[in-house]
Amino acid sequence: MDSTRSTRPSSRLRSALVVTASVLGLIAGSGASAQAVEPADVHGPDPTEETITAPRGPFEVEQESVSRYSVDGFGGGTIYYPTDTSEGTFSAVSVAPGYTGTQESMSWYGPRLASHGFVVFTIDTNTIYDQPDQRAQQLLASLDYLTRDSSVRDIIDPERLGVMGHSMGGGGSLRAGLDDPALQAIIPLTPWHTTKDFSGVQTPTMIIGAENDTVAPVAQHSEPFYESLPDDPGKAYLELAGAGHLAPNEENTTIAKFSIAWLKRFLDDDLRYDKFLCPPPQDPAFSEYRATCPY
Repeated sequence: MDSTRSTRPSSRLRSALVVTASVLGLIAGSGASAQAVEPADVHGPDPTEETITAPRGPFEVEQESVSRYSVDGFGGGTIYYPTDTSEGTFSAVSVAPGYTGTQESMSWYGPRLASHGFVVFTIDTNTIYDQPDQRAQQLLASLDYLTRDSSVRDIIDPERLGVMGHSMGGGGSLRAGLDDPALQAIIPLTPWHTTKDFSGVQTPTMIIGAENDTVAPVAQHSEPFYESLPDDPGKAYLELAGAGHLAPNEENTTIAKFSIAWLKRFLDDDLRYDKFLCPPPQDPAFSEYRATCPY
């Protein structure tokens, strides 16, 4: 597997400081590894297999409904957010449903991810028939709303934003990466898109496909998407064993575990989560796992 650098060329200053501190530590003969140097804004206790797979993480969560009539560019949704802000601001991620789907089909991601220290916005699209590129624009519009107008904007770091989506929403999340290279993490879930070349995406991307998907077969969608992505700044492909296209619509421990790890690693720059991603893990829950390790 090809390896990549541990940070993006456009990473935030704190990422550079982490790497610099690591190098200085090695030069000084301290013996400390880069893994031992953590950015100042990590949230929560040291992760374990038990904590990352539990139904809820360490943060209490509240939620707020956002009417479609109070926003522009997307169809409203529900914001899930941690109530304890003593550890600083949080990263944020917007999640889009698939074709004919609504935010309810993605609602389980809200409390699950937010309980690990993220602001999560499960959105409705303008219409349930919107195509992937439309969903991309709506994901970006929802992030603008989160960081500029929402009631939780003060607890969000506007430089640490990501997108997720199912099916056409997953294709939309890939397109959002083309449209906004400032995004820090992308997770397409059994994604569908007529475009197959996403070589222009410069955001760390984890694609989650399903082995038995007949709507967006992995050989025609997830795998070509993954293969087109550049190795730098990092990518991963996880294929759920025996699963179909709608697997992401139901609460799923494997999806949750690797989504949390990816978001922690690339939204929060939290190196403690590398161990869940690299080296490529072995798990009967997936039929394939590929990644550009180490990150």
